Amino acid sequence: MKFSQQLRKDVKQIWEDSLNHPFVKGIGDGTLPIEKFKYYVMQDSYYLSHFARVQSLGAAKSPDLETTSRMASHAQGTYEAEMALHRTFSDLLSISEQEKADFFPSPTAYGYTSHLYRAAYEGHLGDVIAAILPCYWLYLEVGEQLKECEPKEVVYQKWIEAYGSEWFSNLVKEQIERLDKIAEEVSKKDKERMRQHFLISSHYELLFWEMAYEMQDWKI
Repeated sequence: MKFSQQLRKDVKQIWEDSLNHPFVKGIGDGTLPIEKFKYYVMQDSYYLSHFARVQSLGAAKSPDLETTSRMASHAQGTYEAEMALHRTFSDLLSISEQEKADFFPSPTAYGYTSHLYRAAYEGHLGDVIAAILPCYWLYLEVGEQLKECEPKEVVYQKWIEAYGSEWFSNLVKEQIERLDKIAEEVSKKDKERMRQHFLISSHYELLFWEMAYEMQDWKI
């Protein structure tokens, strides 16, 4: 069994909980209150701005120029494709400049991005990819699950289209293959550490849906 296949098996229940979360289901059937999605978009824009930086750290830690180029390309893609998508969402959701200026990350968004930085700074390229891969891979599965859905809300339609696209699927497959290749070359101890990064990120993905659904703040 490939390393990625074992990881997917390890997180089966966590990912099923994500795929069946009311936030995800609500996008598919159009019943998610729009204010919850607006909250999600702002938190996700914050997350992606740091996700791109972690991808860039992966480029810096790459062992060869080709991999450096590809990781840098992924970071650029996050900026150009994902952030462009979020600018479209901002327009559709009428997110004002004042709301952007007043934005503050939720505990979950802050914690998740902090986890990514820790994995990247303390480890090698395998640690970086193991930590960021659940974001890629889970969203691909969400996109595939929802691709036949036709919510009336335009912003939900665009969100589903983005993560169910062939372009996005190719990016995910590339990173899965890269992780498997690295796993063949590193120690058992390294692989266990990479597995922990993958598990933690998978938990954070589930927490991110819940964060958005509850519109989490810092109040106890």
